[in-house]
Amino acid sequence: MRYGFLIPAGGPREVAELAREVEEAGWDGAFYWDGIAIGEMDTYDPWVVMAAMAMRTERVRIGAMLTPPARRRPWKLARETMTLDHLSGGRLVLPVGLGATDDGGFSKVGEPTDRKTRAQRLDEALEILTGLWSGEPFSHEGAHYRLEEMTFRPPTVQRPRVPIWVVGAWPSERSMNRALRYDGVLASAVGGGPDSPGVTPETIRNIREYAQKNAKTDDFEIVWEGETVGDDPASAASIVRPYAEAGATWWIESPWTPPNTPEDLSRRIGQGPPRGD
Repeated sequence: MRYGFLIPAGGPREVAELAREVEEAGWDGAFYWDGIAIGEMDTYDPWVVMAAMAMRTERVRIGAMLTPPARRRPWKLARETMTLDHLSGGRLVLPVGLGATDDGGFSKVGEPTDRKTRAQRLDEALEILTGLWSGEPFSHEGAHYRLEEMTFRPPTVQRPRVPIWVVGAWPSERSMNRALRYDGVLASAVGGGPDSPGVTPETIRNIREYAQKNAKTDDFEIVWEGETVGDDPASAASIVRPYAEAGATWWIESPWTPPNTPEDLSRRIGQGPPRGD
């Protein structure tokens, strides 16, 4: 299992410095988030922030948890991701999903919010991204996007593409099969809510077995996120271990809720990954 740390707070310089601390403390990935206008949160452009993160690190994977292509022009996203892949020396990963409609980047700017349209846009956007990243002539004619033949140069550093992790809601075959066309799944569960257990180790085990039969790559990633207490390594490991044993390949430490000031995040980062493998 590999271990990432999500940095949900701080200005661009603070986040970049925290990414450096993530790398020095032995984590495998430093992640940011992608939003436009969510409540009163201080919100910065993820591609600018991740560029700063890339310049302060040398080893860790970098990505945003998560990007909804349905509200981004896919050809612009292709340029941003390709550029960041080069800047980081081939360390970018692209987690994607339908996106949260409480982000004003959907509802307040006229973007479609119905689930079917967002899913269709996601599928088309991923096809466009992989086509443009190739550096070969590419065209697309779909329900939502149309590209006359174009050749984007240079191609991405990573070949055949930047790894794409897609939200997959178990046991929905449609949702899972979308993820299985790419490089990893951000585990989710159908019907998750206050009265649902959500993603459990058994969910991860089921996803792993399904992926072993259907994934197009032998290196398919199964990603889960949660939060552990850094000053109790045994307790932290006991939380993570069942997911590792079930088949998760990444644990993303995700302190979304307070206390999560930059000082709090720095303290938790320095305590190191909750190694349960």
